[in-house]
Amino acid sequence: MTSDPRHNVTGSGPLIDTAALAAALDSAEPPALLDVRWTLGGPPGIESYQAGHLPGASFIDLDTDLAGPPGRGGRHPLPDVVVFEAAMRRAGVRDGGPVVVYDDGDSTIAARLWWMLRFHGHDRVAVLDGGFRGWAAAGLPVSKTAPDPVPGDFRVVTAGAMPVLDDEAAARLARSGFLLDARAAERYRGETEPIDAAAGHIPGAICAPTRDNVGPDGRFLTAAELAARFADLGLPGPGTDLAGSPAAPVVGAYCGSGVTAAHEVLALHLAGLPAALYVGSWSGWTFDPDRPVATGPDRG
Repeated sequence: MTSDPRHNVTGSGPLIDTAALAAALDSAEPPALLDVRWTLGGPPGIESYQAGHLPGASFIDLDTDLAGPPGRGGRHPLPDVVVFEAAMRRAGVRDGGPVVVYDDGDSTIAARLWWMLRFHGHDRVAVLDGGFRGWAAAGLPVSKTAPDPVPGDFRVVTAGAMPVLDDEAAARLARSGFLLDARAAERYRGETEPIDAAAGHIPGAICAPTRDNVGPDGRFLTAAELAARFADLGLPGPGTDLAGSPAAPVVGAYCGSGVTAAHEVLALHLAGLPAALYVGSWSGWTFDPDRPVATGPDRG
């Protein structure tokens, strides 16, 4: 496999490929390996984990470890810091130690954990590009044995290392900047809504389905391809002075509940475009029935 500077677990690149992960697991400093498989509507991710996972991987539950109770903050609001710390420690995450996260294949769930670790100040985290399917397709070993990792000493020193949007900031960004809607196009247009209170999108948001960030094999497009994708959506090119700040970002992303939008943030990061995450996303937006809703193919 050709070398790709995005693929490592040193903190300077957010992705790792299967060959590099296999080598890292056999190194003097193996990463904590976290399985975060989950599917909207089921079956539960733990069933996939029990049927086979990467050797040494600990299961992380999206609903209980990476999210708080649903409500005004959306279906997957951020959990209490104590809950997140405990989950990471149980999985053997060490303060400052390397971590690799994966899901079934396209990283739409793994990106949430990548983002959360980064948000809480832990930079040495990478997403397995291609996920479990890519690992298994490469003929690498799979296990049904749950590990018993040495508890880690992960701690949250500071939260907020990645920018976030609340409801009002998301509304402003949709009008004055670039707010990407990472859901499927038919949900953006309001033709269907399988789970949330209303169909449509935040007025001014740009339709940018997450599935277009990856190829048929579930691996991310190259940085150049991602930059071209976002340029086609009207975003500035990488390296452009966006005149923003963590407190006032110019690019943001949302989805149904703030999970796959983290995938959009990761793709934007790969393309050289820093972006904020609207954690509440569409489920949080539509919690208030008085908030405006746009439908159709245009930004509204």
